[in-house]
Amino acid sequence: MELAERPVADVALGDRIVKVNHAGEHGAVSIYTGQILMARVTASDMVGELIEFRSHERRHRSLFEAELRRRGRARCRSYWLCACGGLALGLITGLLGKNAIAATTAAVESVVLRHLTQQLAMLREQDPEAVIAISAIIEEEQQHHDQSVSHGADGFWRRVLTPVVSASTESVIWLGMRL
Repeated sequence: MELAERPVADVALGDRIVKVNHAGEHGAVSIYTGQILMARVTASDMVGELIEFRSHERRHRSLFEAELRRRGRARCRSYWLCACGGLALGLITGLLGKNAIAATTAAVESVVLRHLTQQLAMLREQDPEAVIAISAIIEEEQQHHDQSVSHGADGFWRRVLTPVVSASTESVIWLGMRL
């Protein structure tokens, strides 16, 4: 079924999800940028991996940007909020070192993966183009999560950061869906 033939509610939901995912990927790029800057001093052994993860997030952002253009939609109003919040989170957790960086990534990706799975279920029959875009990023998001957990995302920083980072990530997604 073509985009113009689908019910307005279905198209609107897919559009909102693509917009929020695009903004979220921009936030992820900003998190990694902040972490890379600080990790050069606090966790230099992680810099290469963080650069790789940021390249994945840039590709994800481009994928959702292309989907927004195809739909003729503007980016989410939360785009710059995601960038500023992401950069602040990246700088702070990067300053705290390797375990804080790993705990932050694990927390963010846990929330993101849960939302992506829910999005796929909601859109499977309604918006195949959005499903294709979402499906294209899940494997790398899972890789980010799993590698972060393997770096010691457990322990003190995970207990401290997970509730804050998870709640912040959930809040930005919630807000983005309503802007």
